[in-house]
This record gives sequence, C-alpha cells and structure tokens, in this order.
Amino acid sequence: MVNAPPDKPVFRFAPSPNGALHLGHARSAILNDIAARQSGGRLLLRMENIDLARCTPELEHRINEDLDWLGIKFDGPVRRQSDNFDYYRRGLSRLRELGLVYPSFTTRGELRQVVAIAEKEGRSWPRDPDGAPHPPASERTRSEEDWATLMATGRSYAWRLDMDAALERLGSEEITWNESRTLLDEPSVARFEVRQWGDVVLARKDTPTSYHLAVVMDDAMQAVTHIVRGRDLYAATAIHRLLQRLLDLPEPVYHHHALILDEEGRKLSKSAGSTALSTRRLSGQGAGKIKTLALSAREAVADFTLPKTSG
Repeated sequence: MVNAPPDKPVFRFAPSPNGALHLGHARSAILNDIAARQSGGRLLLRMENIDLARCTPELEHRINEDLDWLGIKFDGPVRRQSDNFDYYRRGLSRLRELGLVYPSFTTRGELRQVVAIAEKEGRSWPRDPDGAPHPPASERTRSEEDWATLMATGRSYAWRLDMDAALERLGSEEITWNESRTLLDEPSVARFEVRQWGDVVLARKDTPTSYHLAVVMDDAMQAVTHIVRGRDLYAATAIHRLLQRLLDLPEPVYHHHALILDEEGRKLSKSAGSTALSTRRLSGQGAGKIKTLALSAREAVADFTLPKTSG
C-alpha cells in the first residue's frame, strides 16, 4: 500500500469531478503549486471520482481546462480513484481482518426518522463534526449471524468503522498530527478527540470505499508528504490520521488554509452554485486576475475554532 519515502516534498491537488471548479478550488490549487515550487518538490493531480453517477469525463475535462488556464503544471500521470477500487478493497479487508468494521443496514432515511423521534422526545442525538447523526448502537451489536442473514437478503448496507474497537486498539482517545499554521511553516502538534466522528462510513455494498478511506490510501500510494487543503477538512484529519495508524500508513504534514466567502457571507461550494472558473474564463477574465483574487479574497471564518497547537 505504501511507496518508498520520496527524496523531496510531494504535494497533491485532488478535486472531485462532480461539478465545476470555483474560486475556492483555485486558491487550493494555487497554494499547492506555490508550495511545491518553493520547496523544490512535486505536485500531483488526483481525480477523486468514486461517485461514478455524478463524476463524469466531461467535468474532468473542464477541470483540466481550468487548471491549464491557471498555468498550473503537474508532475506524473493523473490518478483516478475509479481505476483503483481493488486497491481500496484491500484496505477495507485489512480493517475487517482486524475486527474494526461492521455492516450497518440502517438507511439514511431510517436514520433520519430515528433521530427525529428521539429529538421530538427531548433526547439529544450525537452528531459528527459535519453535523451527520451517528448510527444507532444497535447496528454495532448485531450478531455475526444476523449480519450474514441480512446481507444474504440483498439489502443495502454500509461498512462502518467500529470507533470503540479502533480506539481500544490504539490505546488512546486523542489523535494528533503535524499542522503547519502557514504555508511551509514549521509544523506543530494539533490534537482532536476523534470519537466525535462516531462510526464513520468507510465503504458501501456497491462502492468499496468512501472519501475517508480512499484519501488516506491514495496519499500513501502516491507518497504524498504535504497536504494543503481547505479548513473545512480540518476535523476530518482526525479520521484520516486514525486510519493511517490502523493501516500502518505514513503521516503527512497538513496545512488547512482559510476558505473564501461569497457575496452573501457563505463559503464557496458547488452545491450553492458558486461562480465557476470556466464562467470567469469564458467571460474574458484573465488568469492572472483570478490568481490574485483567489489569494486575496475575503476569507471565511472556520465553522469551528481551531484548537491551539503545541510545539
């Protein structure tokens, strides 16, 4: 699963071709490019396209056009997650062998109903840092015979990480990683209580991986040493470090840059219909202007307070 450690820094830009790039993506791509060139390192391009229904070759082509327009050059071939499902299956199999995952049969709709009933009765329901509700504990405590019977019926299911078992194996409730507060600065130690995430989904019946599992396995396979990405993924780093430790994968250095606000004070996103880079490009805006705007645009306040770090 792991390539030999590189002799120089390795960065990556990893968009998902399920929509057009916007100014926030441009900031991340440009910062990765700056970091790679200033450090004498390499910059890789990865297409995170495990969602085969929404990710299309046409959208990937548009992303490549935008990156070419910005003048960002990448080293080596493009890695596409859709070409590496067998690789992710091996990681999931390893976690199954360790007894750290279980099949969960509660659908998203059923979970919403359970949570709604609990909250209507005045009971709080645990949620992860992204706001998604944790699964009911009854899913984890089913017998293996019940799991086998339900799987034999053809019901859909998700493979979830057994957080209790994972933390018991590591012997710690706290996850740490090396976080640079500014680009290429000397990192310090960031800490996060990973239990806040609950039993996260690592794969589904028809898809052998989730974002969390694929991203850590890809970073290891590509020997990525430095991860520069948006602050909205800061909390997810706790899950990524947990999986890296469970699968004996290398630890990169992280830098989570500030996000960009739109005119209404929201962070830019595909779902909110933020102006696409291709729209700006086709309207005649120059790449130089876009680069300046991406690096100087009004920054969003993080959705959570970044914990203090220690040297």
